[in-house]
This record gives sequence, structure tokens and C-alpha cells, in this order.
Amino acid sequence: MSVLIKPIITEKMTAGSEKHNRYGFVVASTANKIEIKQAIEKNYGVTVTSVRTMNYVGKVKARNTTQGLAIGRLNKHKKAVVYLKQGETIDFYSSI
Repeated sequence: MSVLIKPIITEKMTAGSEKHNRYGFVVASTANKIEIKQAIEKNYGVTVTSVRTMNYVGKVKARNTTQGLAIGRLNKHKKAVVYLKQGETIDFYSSI
């Protein structure tokens, strides 16, 4: 299983990458900071200075329907924010 699942491309992360040279990724829940750093350096050819990780718990969602109350759960996931060396960037849009 791959460590990196997908990059996070939102307005907030794009602004963070332009100002502070940081990028967000959804990663495998079993991955640690060292594995994340090695995977990003290998896949994108950049130098990673630090990695921050966050675990998100799947929320319980409920809604009223004509058949009654429907209860579901969102998936849990792990997010990593990666800081790169000054002057290096990752271009997610080059393959589009």
C-alpha cells in the first residue's frame, strides 16, 4: 500500500503553498512522519524540512428521511502538512 493517497488541493492549502511553502496530503493511517518524508522526496524530487500529521475521526451524520432517521458515518483519515526547503515547489497541475 502506498503512503501517499492524494494531495489536498483547496483554497487554504494553495494559499499556504504560495506564502509558506507548505503542501497538504491525505496519507495512509499507518504511515509515520519518516515514511511520509521519504515518499514525498522520492515522488516529487524535493527536500522536505518538516512534516506535521493530523488524525481525523470519522463523524457520525444523521438526517431525517421519509423512511425515518438515516444514520451514517464519514470515513476517518490522516492528513500530513509538509514544509519544503526554501525555493522548492511541487506543481500538481503539470499533468492536467
